[in-house]
Amino acid sequence: MRAVLLEAIHPIAAQLLTDAGFEVEVWDRAASEDELVKLLADTELVGIRSGTQITERALAEAENLLAIGAFCIGTNQIDLDAAASRGVAVFNAPFSNTRSVVELALSEIIALTRRLTVKNDLMHSGTWDKSASGSHEVRGRRLGIVGYGNIGTQLSVLAENLGMTVAFYDSADKLALGNAQRCSTLDELLATSDVVTLHVDGRPGNRGFFGDKEFALMKPGAMFLNLSRGFVVDQEALRDHLLSGHLAGAALDVFSSEPAGRGDPFESPLRGIPNVILTPHVGGSTEEAQADIGQFVARKLLAFAGGGNTSLAVNMPPVHPTASEAAHRLIHIHRNTPGVLATINRLMAEEGLNIEAQHLGTRGEVGFVVTDVAANFSDAILERLRALPETLRLRVLTSE
Repeated sequence: MRAVLLEAIHPIAAQLLTDAGFEVEVWDRAASEDELVKLLADTELVGIRSGTQITERALAEAENLLAIGAFCIGTNQIDLDAAASRGVAVFNAPFSNTRSVVELALSEIIALTRRLTVKNDLMHSGTWDKSASGSHEVRGRRLGIVGYGNIGTQLSVLAENLGMTVAFYDSADKLALGNAQRCSTLDELLATSDVVTLHVDGRPGNRGFFGDKEFALMKPGAMFLNLSRGFVVDQEALRDHLLSGHLAGAALDVFSSEPAGRGDPFESPLRGIPNVILTPHVGGSTEEAQADIGQFVARKLLAFAGGGNTSLAVNMPPVHPTASEAAHRLIHIHRNTPGVLATINRLMAEEGLNIEAQHLGTRGEVGFVVTDVAANFSDAILERLRALPETLRLRVLTSE
C-alpha cells in the first residue's frame, strides 16, 4: 500500500507508516490540484497540512484512497462531504499544537506591548533610543479572546498567570476558566480590551468576519492578533487603522493568500509598518508540536486503514471496533438510511455467515458498520453488499 505525505510533515509520520508496511512518498511542499489528481489515483493514504486543497475533483478518481490526514488543526482545505461520500475518512490533530500557538500568542502580546519590534529595528539601524514611551507591562492589561476553544481557553489561563485580566466572546456557550469574564457581544469585548486576539475556526461563515467596523470599535492604542485563519481579517482595513495611529500594533501568523513553498515571495499590505509582527503560519510549528502531530495523525490513519477505527475522524461516525481474532472484518460505509444494518445482516444470514462481533455508528448522512466473521465466504456476499443502493464503500480486512 502507498502513502503520500506533503508539505514537509514531520519525519516520524513517514517512519510510522513505513514500519507498518507502506511505501511512502514525501514532498516538502504543497501539491496543486492537477498534481493531486495524479498522486491520489494510486494512493491509499495522503497527509497534508494547510497549504494543499483537496477538492472534489482531486477525489473523483482516487478510487484507492482510504483516508486523508490533516497534520494540523484545520480541515477547511478538504472537501469533507466529497470525501465522506466516497467513504474516505479525514483525521486531524485538534490538540497537539495548541500549546505552541498559545506560546506564540503570549510572546507576541509581550513584544507588541513593550514595542520590542520597534526597539529592535532601531538598534539594527544603529540608533540608540532608551525610552519608555509607549512601552507597557502586560500585567493589569485586558486581553480579549475571540473564540474560546482549545487554544482560547489555554491562552486564557496562561494570560491570567501573567497578571492580565481576561474577557472572551464565543458564539457558543462556553464555561469561563479562572477569572475570565464572558462578554455577551463582540462589540463589548472590542470596546474594553487592550489586546484582541482571534482564535476562530475556518468555517465559511467566518470569511471577512473582522473588518473596518470591528477595528473601529477597538480601544484607541489597542493591539490586534490573528493566529486563526487568514481569510477572517480584512488586512487593508487593519493597515488603515495602524497607519492612522488608532491601533498601536498587530501580529499576524495567517494570511488570506499564502505562498506554496519555503522561499517563495510573500506580499502583504502590512509589510513595513512599525510594531507589526508577521510570521509565516508557524503558530503550531515547533519541533515538539510537529512531532506530536506526526505521531497522532499517522497512528489515526493506520488504525483506520488496518482496523476501521474512526475515533476522532471529522467526517465519519465514531466507531472504535475492538480487536478480534475473526478471520475477516467487513467495513461497510453507507448512506445513513433506516434498515441498512438489518439488510446487511439478512444478506449475511442468507450466505450462511455467523457474525462474531458488530459495531455500528451513524452521523449525519453517513453510516459505518464493522462486522467480524469467522468463516470464509464467496465473492457473492461482497457483490450483494456492494450492490446495495445505500453502499458508499465496502472493504474487507483478512487476518493473517
